[in-house]
Amino acid sequence: MAILKVRRYGDPTLRRRADSVGEITPETRRIVADMMETMYDEAGIGLAAPQIGVSVRLIVISDESREARALVNPVIAEHGGEATAEEGCLSIPGVFAQVTRSAWARVEATDLEGRPVSILGRGLLARVLQHELDHLDGVLFIDRLDPVARDRIKRKIKKEGLPEDAPHRAFAL
Repeated sequence: MAILKVRRYGDPTLRRRADSVGEITPETRRIVADMMETMYDEAGIGLAAPQIGVSVRLIVISDESREARALVNPVIAEHGGEATAEEGCLSIPGVFAQVTRSAWARVEATDLEGRPVSILGRGLLARVLQHELDHLDGVLFIDRLDPVARDRIKRKIKKEGLPEDAPHRAFAL
């Protein structure tokens, strides 16, 4: 396993729609192991493959018990309600904003054994799932903000850049 460099805002990989994972290979398993190690090293609770420069539909998430799991080709099957909470992103360090998302989401995917899985997330887990699936479509959390807030953040990043060692004051995904 290896700790990988997390791609930062401005990297074109973060804006591409990721390709589906075909066969689950030893390479897929290595990528997952590296993603999990990287997520924990960065104190994150979710990580999508595009964030490490691999444009495939693969995410890793960690629940409240810090038990990590991989989801291959995840899709949101159902969602509902509305909840607003502060989000951050490992690819945009030091930037946090209030984001409105569905209060719950059911995600269908396959695990690393190729078995179908279904996860019903509420609260934080719902937010993590939606945030990571956005990454697979080239969407960043700042894209979910109103235009004024989004432009303010983009101007600040352009003017000041991103901090090298930003503290995590909220969950970074």
